[in-house]
Amino acid sequence: MIPGNHLLTRALAFPVMIVLLATVVVSVRAAEPVVIDDEVPAEGGFRSFTLLQGLAHPWSMAWLPNGDLLITERPGRLRLVKGGRLVPAPVDGVPEVFAAGQGGLLDVRLHPRFSETRRIYFSYAHGNANANHTRVAAAKFDGDRLENWTVIFQVGVHKSGKQHFGSRLLWLPDESLLVSIGDGGNPPIRLSGGWIRKQAQNKQNHLGKILRLDDAGNAPRDNPFSDTADAEKTIWSYGHRNIQGLAYDSLRKVVWASEHGALGGDELNRIVKGGNYGWPEATFSREYLGGFKISDHVSKPGMVDPTVVWMTAIAPSGLMVYTGDRFPRWHGDIFVGGLKSQDIRRIDLDHSGRVIAQTALRIGHRVRDVRQGPDGLIYVLTDESDGHLIRLEPAADRQAPSSP
Repeated sequence: MIPGNHLLTRALAFPVMIVLLATVVVSVRAAEPVVIDDEVPAEGGFRSFTLLQGLAHPWSMAWLPNGDLLITERPGRLRLVKGGRLVPAPVDGVPEVFAAGQGGLLDVRLHPRFSETRRIYFSYAHGNANANHTRVAAAKFDGDRLENWTVIFQVGVHKSGKQHFGSRLLWLPDESLLVSIGDGGNPPIRLSGGWIRKQAQNKQNHLGKILRLDDAGNAPRDNPFSDTADAEKTIWSYGHRNIQGLAYDSLRKVVWASEHGALGGDELNRIVKGGNYGWPEATFSREYLGGFKISDHVSKPGMVDPTVVWMTAIAPSGLMVYTGDRFPRWHGDIFVGGLKSQDIRRIDLDHSGRVIAQTALRIGHRVRDVRQGPDGLIYVLTDESDGHLIRLEPAADRQAPSSP
């Protein structure tokens, strides 16, 4: 048993169809989720350096081939870090975004062949408080400004409110793009006569889904519901609440996602093609008001159980699998940023993806994003009006902080 954790006893283990990328494998999911309801031990062996301050609610970051760094700020600005210094003026070419509540300019990712295409991809909220949705756009970057901003995808239904846009982007090895879309928000937000969160189980729209697109925004032919008449062709998996962390695990050849629960019940999920992750029909979460169960079920036949459940909310945002050599002991481990917990959860996995242990890297700020840099070190963005860019280094290192 993992210290500070317990395994939830299940009466049944249900067969699920696991499909990784284009390979179909039939398997029985025998592993039970690791349910964490206690404080986890603190992780040592690292030092933190604040490289930048004064960022306005930074959300994501991406390195350019020359070592410069792009950072999105949720109010709608793209910032450029050159030679370790923040360029005072935001990058030109970003259109107006719906920057309210959880909305704004969100993720940023370079095209896998950026040196050839010069294209950068963004997710962001668009609209107003009464009618809004998540968009994905691409633009060319000339080193100083964005040009030819083009919307390649937008969620097909409008919602009200300022919650649950998602939205992380992840390139897969085949150069297809995963996009996480939130379920639309908490009660009392409604759609089609019911709580909007129920749309996560509706395969006829994009809410509460992970989508898979090509680089032009189209649905690849080998998506799981391409031949299903009453389903959106872009859907890769469904039954999600609000995913704000996506990472490809090149060691285990799988995709991981970190997902916000409501009152507790945050999840780490191993994403499979066509998988139904249960929300809101099977969940450990409870209602914010009154603490009542959202569902009587934590697992149901045909639904994929989480790998890890945090019963005390950490509010997960940002996710990476460490593959560098600066922290050899952490090679292959998952790192999950915590907004509420103000830490980074390190999840030690074996080769098959089974959880061995968990520790917490105490940051003391709301962690919005966590990334491995080109130098093999770990970089962190904090979600504050005076947001920080922080670098984590091995404790044994003694050199002074250098540029990111």
